[in-house]
Amino acid sequence: MQTVTSVVKGRPLPVADRTVRSVNPADLSDVVAEVSLARPHEIVGACRTAHEAQAAWAAVPAPVRGRVVSSIGRLVEANKDRLARLVTREIGKPYAEALGEVQEIIDTCDFFLGEGRRLYGQTVPSEMPDKQLFTFRVPVGTAMIITAGNFPVAVPSWYLVPALLCGNTVVWKPAEYAAASAHALYELFAHAGLPEGVLNIVHADGPDTFAGLSDALVAKVVDKVGFTGSSRVGSRIGSLCGLHLQTPCLELGGKNPMVVTEDADLDLAVEAALFSGFGTAGQRCTSLGTVIVHESVHREFVRRFDAVTRSAPVGDPAQDVVYGPLLAERFAESYEKYLGWIGDRATYGSTGVGRITADNPREGFVGDPSTGLYYHPVIVDGLEVEDELFRHETFGPIVGVMPYGTLDEAIELADLPGYGLSSSIYTTDPAKVFAFRAGIGAGMVSVNNSTSGAEAHLPFGGNGRSGNGSRQSGQWVLDQFTRWQSLNWDYSGRLQKAQMDVAVIEPDPDFRLDA
Repeated sequence: MQTVTSVVKGRPLPVADRTVRSVNPADLSDVVAEVSLARPHEIVGACRTAHEAQAAWAAVPAPVRGRVVSSIGRLVEANKDRLARLVTREIGKPYAEALGEVQEIIDTCDFFLGEGRRLYGQTVPSEMPDKQLFTFRVPVGTAMIITAGNFPVAVPSWYLVPALLCGNTVVWKPAEYAAASAHALYELFAHAGLPEGVLNIVHADGPDTFAGLSDALVAKVVDKVGFTGSSRVGSRIGSLCGLHLQTPCLELGGKNPMVVTEDADLDLAVEAALFSGFGTAGQRCTSLGTVIVHESVHREFVRRFDAVTRSAPVGDPAQDVVYGPLLAERFAESYEKYLGWIGDRATYGSTGVGRITADNPREGFVGDPSTGLYYHPVIVDGLEVEDELFRHETFGPIVGVMPYGTLDEAIELADLPGYGLSSSIYTTDPAKVFAFRAGIGAGMVSVNNSTSGAEAHLPFGGNGRSGNGSRQSGQWVLDQFTRWQSLNWDYSGRLQKAQMDVAVIEPDPDFRLDA
């Protein structure tokens, strides 16, 4: 077991009198780390340190900052296996998925290496002579980034890499239950040559994080907030930032729909439903929430989905399984509440519902279920729009199914819960594809692909209860971590007034061609 503390200006803070344990959810006897928790004033201190380091970091040429990003990528690549195994141990993510998560950091770094040479501004024509207009991207300043633990290293990189590349400094607050993975990622960033104070990591619980952020905003040492987590907490952070006239980058929850049309390839749709509904134990923000299936193929889809899910390997995340345990005890407690919403609906997908135990076994379970937070996969058929299971994000291995008649009805059902992160349609009809794309309110649309599986160079983000329209990844995230500055340079030697001292070339409006 390691002790994890906050690191500010390259130096660990003293171990606090308040600690929490990060525990392996696949083996609850395995304590991965003792996590020392910072207080609000220490969070403010970290933000002040980052604020003081920002001007010097912004003065480093962007292509040079890009080379630092490249070094981060190469260090992560060299430590890929070790980092993935730590992620598997700490949050129970299957090793193959953990490798994919680490690869996403490498992909992100590879993309943003080049962006260091492409932080383009523009040269804009002026309406007056002897005058030039320019635009420049400038860093926002100091960013505080708060991330969840279901993707403890990949999602943070979506914030950290572009923020640093653009010349910002960062204070990062990861999830306490994934603190060891976060600390390992921090070490890789730090050893890429980042100057002291440019990247700082603080560990704190939710209330102290909110209090520290609030105080840091009052002290004017935070210029941008990035948050990945629940819609409820994201709403509070958005309100707090609004008081200071700041717009945060919010990546929140999802109730992601998959529409299966009457002409869809059902086996392909079922394969995607298994992966997006139950991969990472249904604990992705892009996890499948509800499958909306055309009434003519509804029964057959449920039959195939049930068969595939029953035979899917579940268990020890070090083995070849579809999913392992829930992330931590707190998520198991919440998930138990969601299971209570099933009521008398028909369930499929396993030999039981709830926690997998000797008394409630799952056929074919991989390993010993008594050691960890393992739950049966659940398919709930016959959802209706009034059901809590339909209207709310259910963070865990549970997928709802409901029929529809017309495509317009399916789109209405897909949007009804009010989230707007990811969506999917399975069809062989291009007309249905474009009608779905035009009608759906989600920020991301997949066609004959699952609701999960973002690539590192495409915009990622949602609307409604899933976010405030901000986007991460690719060139689009640059707008989160830079502001546009315009420059007008008049070298005429006189005051030229826009809209007033503009030359006018008069037309002849009465001219007509001869008949």
